[in-house]
Amino acid sequence: MSPRPIVIAHRGASGYLPEHSPAAFNLAIKQGSDAIEFDLVASKDGVLVVRHDLELSKSTDVRSRVEFADRYTSKVVDGQVETGWFVNDFTWLELETLNSVEPHPNVRLDSAAHSGEETLLRFEDGLKLAGRASNKVPIFIELKHSSFFEAAGLLMDELVTQAIADAGWKRNDPRLIIQSFEKSVLIRLRIAGVGHSHVYLCMNEGSAYDEILRLGGGLTYHDELSSSGMMHVAKEVDALGLDVVTLLSRDGSGPALVQRAHDLGMKVYAWTLRAENKFLPRDYAQGFDPKNWGRWQDYFGLVLDTGVDGIFVDQPDIALQLISERESRQ
Repeated sequence: MSPRPIVIAHRGASGYLPEHSPAAFNLAIKQGSDAIEFDLVASKDGVLVVRHDLELSKSTDVRSRVEFADRYTSKVVDGQVETGWFVNDFTWLELETLNSVEPHPNVRLDSAAHSGEETLLRFEDGLKLAGRASNKVPIFIELKHSSFFEAAGLLMDELVTQAIADAGWKRNDPRLIIQSFEKSVLIRLRIAGVGHSHVYLCMNEGSAYDEILRLGGGLTYHDELSSSGMMHVAKEVDALGLDVVTLLSRDGSGPALVQRAHDLGMKVYAWTLRAENKFLPRDYAQGFDPKNWGRWQDYFGLVLDTGVDGIFVDQPDIALQLISERESRQ
C-alpha cells in the first residue's frame, strides 16, 4: 500500500480564517494538518513577511490607510505590470501596523468576519509559532518572486537562511521544506544545506521567470515535465509541486506523470484544493452560488487518485477526514 498522502494547510486553514494569520495557522495545527505552508515576501529593509502577494491590498487593510496613500504605484513583476501597494516599498515597522483581511470576502463570509483582527506575521515569528506545536508540524516555505527581489537588492536565499538561524532553528531541520516556482533559488539553498528538502513548483503552462531571464523563455514547464526534462530536474530538487489542472489533464496523463517523478526519486504535491463552488470546475459545483460548497469530495478524490504524496488544501480538516474514509475502504 502506498504511504498516506499528507494534508498541507494552504496559507494555514485559510478556508476558515484570513490567510497567513496566526489564527489560521493555529487552527490548521489544531485540526491535525500534517504540514502548514508559509509564503514569504520581503520588506524594504529585508524582513521576510508571511504573505502571498507582493501587492498588499487584497489581503491587508492598506487601501484604507491614508498614511500610506503615497505608496500607491505600478511595478513590473515577472514581466507583468501590476498596480497597488507593494511590500518592498514598506519597512517592517510599517508593515506590522497593517491588518490581515479575508481576500475573498464575498465567498468566505465567516472568515471575513475576522478581517482586521490580527497584524501581519514575520517569518521568524511564524517559525516560533510552529515550533511551539506539540506535533512538531513541518512547514512548506514558499519563496515568492526571487528574481524580482534580487533585482531590488534583496536575496531571498540569504534572507531565509538568516531568519531560520535567528529563530533558533537548524538550517537543515527535517521540518523545513522549501519551495519555489524558480528553481535557481532552490539550487542555491540546496547547495548551502538550507532546508531538508526542496520542491519545484510548476505552473500548468508558461515558463519559470528565472528561466525567462536566463533563456528568454525557451524552456517551458511542459519541457521540464517531459521524460528527458524531468530527469534533469530530479538531479536538482527533491519534489515537484504540480497544479491540479496539470494532474487532471484531459489526456489522463496525470498518474503517469506522478509515477515518472516517483521513479526518479521525487515526491509530488498537488496545489490547490478548495471546497467552494467558486474554486471548483463547473462539473463539480452544486448550484450557482459561489459561496456554497460543491462536490469537493469527488474532486479531491480525483486528485488523490493520481498517486500524489500530498495536497495543499484551504480546508485541511475535510481533506484529512476524506483521506481517512478512503483508507478505511481499502
